Amino acid sequence: MLRVELAERAKTYAHAKALPHCLSYGEQPVVCFEAFGSKLHGNFHPASYRGIRSNADWNARLAKVHTTARRCLPPPQNRERAELDSCMSSDALLMTIFCHPAVLRRDAVGRLLGFELKCRPQFGLRARVPLVGGRLDTTEVDMQIGNLLVEAKLTESDFQRAEKTKVLRYRDFLAVFDEAALPQSERHYHSYQLLRNVLAAHDRQASFCVLLDARRSDLLEAWYAVMKCVWAAELRTACKVLTWQELARALPVTLQVFLAQKYGIS
Repeated sequence: MLRVELAERAKTYAHAKALPHCLSYGEQPVVCFEAFGSKLHGNFHPASYRGIRSNADWNARLAKVHTTARRCLPPPQNRERAELDSCMSSDALLMTIFCHPAVLRRDAVGRLLGFELKCRPQFGLRARVPLVGGRLDTTEVDMQIGNLLVEAKLTESDFQRAEKTKVLRYRDFLAVFDEAALPQSERHYHSYQLLRNVLAAHDRQASFCVLLDARRSDLLEAWYAVMKCVWAAELRTACKVLTWQELARALPVTLQVFLAQKYGIS
């Protein structure tokens, strides 16, 4: 239902603003926005996109290839379709908020998430969580800002699952979690991304936050199902969940208007 709503909102927004875009094939098409001019892109707030383009590391994130584009989208005219062009991209939503130049100067945002305002976010950070035998995990964390790790969710179906043999390779897994109480099936642990990020926070002595939509009660329930299995109270309190709607209240007014129009986040 959220995917349907976001697609309809994106189409309305694209037509109202005359933004370059295309629609995916299928009965429920997804909007894929396109860059235009030198510093404008329909999937991002204008100030955020200018900030992204002026930062080499952030700008490189825009080149992340849309892996199903050739199968589900019309061929592009100028460049490969990117994952962050999609109206369903949680990474695009994350960057449009935290690359906005006014957001990181707002005390309310720093207090809400628990980071110092002088920090600059890093996107697609390698988690490097220790594995048994001295090796390191190479999967990504959506964002790190100061001592805070962030996982962003929007229309993703869940927090993924992983085979138990894979999860048990994490060096501190059994020390951090009550393994028997975790959501699981015979062969898999559920909410793998949460497990991995809690382990990353434990290893770095950092805090961890999941950003999700208030309309996704299923993800909220999955969060609490994992958090109650963390042994240490100190680590549990260093982990938090926040909705995009709660975060929106602390943002600049122009960004609030953008999120309300394009995403229904208000």
